[in-house]
Amino acid sequence: MKHNLIKGTLALAVLAAMTGCNTSKNESEPCVENVCKLTVLHTNDTHGRFWHNEDGEYGMAAQKTLVDRLRAEAKAADSEVLVLSGGDVNTGVPESDLQNAEPDFIAMNHIGYDAMAVGNHEFDNPLDILELQRQWAKFPMVSANIYDKKTGQRYFDPYKIFKLKNGLRVAVIGLTTEDTAQLVDPNNVLNLEFRDPKVEVERVIDGIKQGNSADVIFAITHMGHYADGAHGSNAPGDVEMARQLPAGKLDAIIGGHSQNPVCMEPGVANQYADFKPGDDCQPDQQNGTWIMQAHEWGKYVGRAQFDYQDGNFTLTSYELIPVNLKDEQGAFIQEEIVRDPALEGVLQVYQDKGAQELGVVIASTDGLLDGERANVRNRQTNLGRLITTATAQTLRTDFGIVNSGGVRASIQAGDISYRDVLTVHPFGNTVNKAVMPGSELVSYLGQVATKTGNTGGYAQFGGIEMAVDCQAKSVSITSIGGKPFDAGAQYSFTIPSFSAAGGDGYPKIDTVNAGLVDAAVLKDFLAAKQVIQAADYAPKGEVSYLNSASSESCK
Repeated sequence: MKHNLIKGTLALAVLAAMTGCNTSKNESEPCVENVCKLTVLHTNDTHGRFWHNEDGEYGMAAQKTLVDRLRAEAKAADSEVLVLSGGDVNTGVPESDLQNAEPDFIAMNHIGYDAMAVGNHEFDNPLDILELQRQWAKFPMVSANIYDKKTGQRYFDPYKIFKLKNGLRVAVIGLTTEDTAQLVDPNNVLNLEFRDPKVEVERVIDGIKQGNSADVIFAITHMGHYADGAHGSNAPGDVEMARQLPAGKLDAIIGGHSQNPVCMEPGVANQYADFKPGDDCQPDQQNGTWIMQAHEWGKYVGRAQFDYQDGNFTLTSYELIPVNLKDEQGAFIQEEIVRDPALEGVLQVYQDKGAQELGVVIASTDGLLDGERANVRNRQTNLGRLITTATAQTLRTDFGIVNSGGVRASIQAGDISYRDVLTVHPFGNTVNKAVMPGSELVSYLGQVATKTGNTGGYAQFGGIEMAVDCQAKSVSITSIGGKPFDAGAQYSFTIPSFSAAGGDGYPKIDTVNAGLVDAAVLKDFLAAKQVIQAADYAPKGEVSYLNSASSESCK
């Protein structure tokens, strides 16, 4: 099949036309003599954002208004429409989490999604919740590489073929990151196997082509886009898969998981553009396959417009359309999208119910958990130790780090509600996982542990014993996870996404983004414990400071 690009009126920068492999021609196919137009609208990684934020940005009621308008525009241009999701509907906003993402799936039904890739966060709950979500969804959830260990059969349908009114037949294959088993509670996926999606996709494509059942083959993936295939400690993503397939075998990938806008620098190979809301967006193309991703949270709806005729598949236009995003001055970047009143009314019920449930008691503590600004930024506290213990146990790492600027309040003795947890962690940072050899970890902690006291960069630790030399900006590690430190061993630790990305002056490091929001991790940990003995988390001098005016921080 030939893959071309024409610069459309809606904003693509110049892209090189590319010719892939030719497929056999079906002379009875309506798209031989006529041009068959297709518009693909897509989102990914909405993570519970069914409701707009406090600034009125995004939200699925506004998304519905936008999608309805884009559908009407496509119809006026004689184009058929598919609405696709790159997965991860679950986890991120308490009002959604507390209701098992029911409002999110209900909203997707109202918007009219046609298919959804299965993301790793669809397994944050036990399988009975996932099965309930499959019932709520009036669209297929697809994944070709998830297998039931007991039966050896795929757990989801591997693909869906859409026979559109203009005669075009589109196969949509679902794929899920093989990292999933390491990113979720193992108990939720005990009976599931996550196979290599690069292998499974080729098997499925071969079957579709042998049956001559589709003219165009898409993949909706939850694997991540990493420029030039540099996936670091993450499992290989969309770029690597496209490169491994024979050229042109897969027409396009609508992705998710890495939560970045896939907008490439024109004329520069494999380099992200400095994309800002409202800018032109050039999707990636690897080995004859277009690759697209619409950032996260429903901030954008991606719109790809294609022409297909006689085996020629052409991308004519692509853009990421902001959904009520605002600039730094608080003004809408594009004209405000009025929220669909009917859908907003449906979702208001869920929003109100979720808000009520935030006050429900999830645990209790027999003493103060200290997150007072003057304390948590100057010394190790029991709340800092509780947070790092929770993150390390949840992600099954050797120890944990949290910057004190991400701890915004104390938890008083007595009952603890989710609302209390959100006062501690209001920013919605994700908890990431890093892996380093011991020798590299010493150097890294030499920069992190010596951040000055009374600043948000001062780090709280859990699971590590070390002496910090503030003058030499070095550390001497005694033990990690209760075991003697070995400079030649590999160690894993949790760290907020903010810090991993270089926030508070931390060294920027490569991490696996498990997508778990810090507040949700702490809430689940507390709920599992039920009763917190504050003394159990009291620091006992595991982290000491030398050559400083203070024995508890670098001054």
